[in-house]
Amino acid sequence: MALRKEYFYLWFGFGVSKLGSWIYLIALNLTVWHLTESPAAVAGIYIIGPIARIICSFFAGSIVDRSNKRTILIFSDLSRAGIVCLMPLLTDIWLIYCFIFLANIAVCFSNPSTTYMITKLVQPNDRLRFNSINAMLGSGSFMVGPALSGAIIAFSSTSTAMWINACMLLFSAWMMYLLPNVQGEMTKLSKTITPAVIRDDFYVVWKFIREKKAILYFFVLYSTALMICYSLDSQEMSFLKDFHEVSDTAYGIIVGLTGIGAIVGGFMAAKYVKKLSLISYIGAGFSLTLVCYFVFYFSSNLILAIASFILLGLFMAFSNAGYATFYQQTIPTEIMGRFGSTLGLIESVMQIVLTLVIGVLAEIYSIQLITSLFAFIGVLMACLVYVYLLRNSMLFLQEELK
Repeated sequence: MALRKEYFYLWFGFGVSKLGSWIYLIALNLTVWHLTESPAAVAGIYIIGPIARIICSFFAGSIVDRSNKRTILIFSDLSRAGIVCLMPLLTDIWLIYCFIFLANIAVCFSNPSTTYMITKLVQPNDRLRFNSINAMLGSGSFMVGPALSGAIIAFSSTSTAMWINACMLLFSAWMMYLLPNVQGEMTKLSKTITPAVIRDDFYVVWKFIREKKAILYFFVLYSTALMICYSLDSQEMSFLKDFHEVSDTAYGIIVGLTGIGAIVGGFMAAKYVKKLSLISYIGAGFSLTLVCYFVFYFSSNLILAIASFILLGLFMAFSNAGYATFYQQTIPTEIMGRFGSTLGLIESVMQIVLTLVIGVLAEIYSIQLITSLFAFIGVLMACLVYVYLLRNSMLFLQEELK
């Protein structure tokens, strides 16, 4: 892979932003926990994001496909930096939820713009390795972020952790500013967003996916299993603190340990791109990731739970790199914003329903029983994804070569 300066801008920008996000997330979870001491209130953090995505899904993709993606990324980082700076000043849980909602709106615009920029700036033959390295950097953030957040909180406060995240978002905005402008097909689309235009945009996505049934079935299976993972994440802290009775600092360190396996996994994913197929990256990586989720929640031993966390990070690095590459190679850049928003709408609805169901059942029954049950269902879904990919491997290979 020939290293270009644009690759480094993307890696540094996304890497620092992800590191700050983990620092912020741990601080936010603890802030809400100490304010309410309610697993349901903490789960609410994970519901607000999907709600924002549902609302934005009706128009965000249409705007993204008609706008300058670099400008969107810069504005998104700057707006989130401002929101995070104000977050420590809030003491009302519902006002905190409102600010989380605003931050997630910015994310709704930045995510499809990020995918577009990578697809345009990274050479096709470099994408799997680029995504593997990007996953490794994200995994490093996953390890360092929570541990660093725990240290910052231990020696200072959750407010300091959030302000550090704001500074990192400003750095990310600067990296995005250094990227070249790539506009592509957006100039062919109408600039005026009306209900009729939004309706037609959804029809364009539906027409594409209807003609690509194999891709449709893949996303249905994969997204269902993925939303089970996201919903289980909402109970992660409550499970560790309630069931294993860990301290705030220990919680941050335990979550950060996942990054050890993730960094190793990202390194291995980048190293073996010529030896393992894309289907193996997605199917095997995703299936083993869900197995680790199940072991984590099923285990009554903290050491085993930590070990499963480390392995979870390793396999997740393969899964994420494979999925990102598959998405970039099968979804046309001219509809990436609209396709991402449509997919995000469906995923968000599923995540909200699953998070609410898991959260309520965890309050009524044992948190370990409910999370283990849903993790097992996730394992079955992930195995179905792998089998489906293997059965349609030649068809997906043809899509990649187009």
